[in-house]
Amino acid sequence: MFPTAARLSQAVRVTLFTRLGCGLCDTAKHAVTQLHKRRPFEYSELDIMVPTNKPWKDVYEFDVPVLHVQSVKGQLENGEADLSDPKKLFHRFTEQEVETLVDEAEKAKS
Repeated sequence: MFPTAARLSQAVRVTLFTRLGCGLCDTAKHAVTQLHKRRPFEYSELDIMVPTNKPWKDVYEFDVPVLHVQSVKGQLENGEADLSDPKKLFHRFTEQEVETLVDEAEKAKS
């Protein structure tokens, strides 16, 4: 039996840490969005230069783009998602590398 698209969209969370004016970030975003067109997963982008994202800027200021791929293990009592430790890709990565991590996160969930 194959998982439904609705279940998969909740099974994996992909977060791209980026900033404006970053050519590598634009290339990374293209790789992720191409995969996202073919496969369902929860996807968000986080601009590390936005003042409310300062904790992430402190970690990734010289490393963007950075991609986190996490499996959603369930829901915490406060309503937040219970996430696995992130698998990470840095700087230059391909659509295939992202897909491999999404596959691993889906398998870890089941």
